[in-house]
Amino acid sequence: MTTYILRRVIQSVIVITITTLILFLINRIMPGDPILAYISSDDYVRITSTEQMDAMRVKYGLDKPLIVQYYQWIERIALHGDFGRSIFWDTTVLQEIKRALPISLVFGAISWVISHTIGILLGTMTAIRRGKWADTLITTVGNLMITIPGFWAAILLIYVFGLWLNWLPIQGWVAPWDDFWGSWKYMVMPLFCVAIMPAGGSIRQTRSTMLEVIRQDYVRTAWAKGLSERRIIFYHVLKNGLLPVVTLIGMSIPQIFGGQILIETIFNIPGMGRLATAATFAFDYNIMQGLSLIMCSVVVVSNLVVDVLYGWLDPRIHYE
Repeated sequence: MTTYILRRVIQSVIVITITTLILFLINRIMPGDPILAYISSDDYVRITSTEQMDAMRVKYGLDKPLIVQYYQWIERIALHGDFGRSIFWDTTVLQEIKRALPISLVFGAISWVISHTIGILLGTMTAIRRGKWADTLITTVGNLMITIPGFWAAILLIYVFGLWLNWLPIQGWVAPWDDFWGSWKYMVMPLFCVAIMPAGGSIRQTRSTMLEVIRQDYVRTAWAKGLSERRIIFYHVLKNGLLPVVTLIGMSIPQIFGGQILIETIFNIPGMGRLATAATFAFDYNIMQGLSLIMCSVVVVSNLVVDVLYGWLDPRIHYE
């Protein structure tokens, strides 16, 4: 196991390094000039001379060759944990990330827990009650949940509960640590839009895997021994049937750290997704590179954790 984890860590470092190079080059070859975007958005400062624009490029290191810019960026991150400064907001990238990350973590973690908890519970119930009315109802609802796009659900919810009934605010964010109960008014609609599709997929995946496990010989033997349904489900069926579900859950972990760009934009939630959108339109290279590096690292680490969990969930899996 130790050798396998060490090998995977080395592979992960190589993947992250190659990904940072690709993302760096993609950001640099995109059409647009961050200095011009900054100037055109400033209503108070007018930079007209070439010398002033060149001075700004020197300030943000945009005057150097691409290979030098990439090396300096990686060196700052590796040695000092410095992601650079935002060109558009003239603050450090870490300051912008520290402001947006807690919002995305709270919002994303709650939706992640809700969607997969509902998915596993309802998926297990449909497998146990296969062919009965509960199975038909939950399976139908799960299929409908998969087909509903989050942005479309957001528009409907805003119209019905925000504009027509006037029950919930249609945009904004209140942190739970500032007003716990008031924050839920702002989170109800976004959470529903984010959790609906993952919950439907989790229901389908859990039901499929549980049906396969229930047909196994050792499960029939457990029934023949007279074990209780709860013991059979929790100690024999659920653990062995969670492998594909764990993969699905692991693939959705990066969404916690800023994968809800559309929903955060629609509801004006100042999280990582909203920050990524604003940085993209402003051609803010340093912000985009910092966010991309964080998301890449989260994806690689979550995949590594899922692979290690396989061995714990299924003792038949051995790592060499």
